Amino acid sequence: MASKTETRSGLVYGWDYGENGWNAGMDANLLRMGRFGFHLSVKDRDLTAPPATPAAGDTYIVGAAATGLWQGYDNQVAVWDATASLWAFANPRLGWVAYIEDEEKLSAFKAAGWSAGVAI
Repeated sequence: MASKTETRSGLVYGWDYGENGWNAGMDANLLRMGRFGFHLSVKDRDLTAPPATPAAGDTYIVGAAATGLWQGYDNQVAVWDATASLWAFANPRLGWVAYIEDEEKLSAFKAAGWSAGVAI
C-alpha cells in the first residue's frame, strides 16, 4: 500500500510492513513532531534573512520578502537543525499558536497569516 499524508499534521502513514521508505518516513515523522508538534516559541517573526550563527533548535517565523537561505519561505516556521547544518521549514496550519519571544506576544496563524498577537 502506498503511504499517505495526514492533512492536519503532515505526518506520513499507511506503509505495508517491510515496505521501502518506511524507516526514512518514520524518521521524518519523528523529526516533524519534535520540531513542530509542541507549542511554538519563536525568537523573532520579522527577520528576512537567517541569523549568521544560529544555535541548535533556534526557531523563527520567516519575515516577508525573505532572502538568502530563507528565500521562498515567507511566513513559514524555520528551525535550525545543527546536526545537519540546515534550516527545516514547516507551513503553519490554521490555528497554530506561537509565542513571539522578542515581542512577548502570542500570535495565531489565520487564513490571512499570523495575527498581530496579544501581549502576555
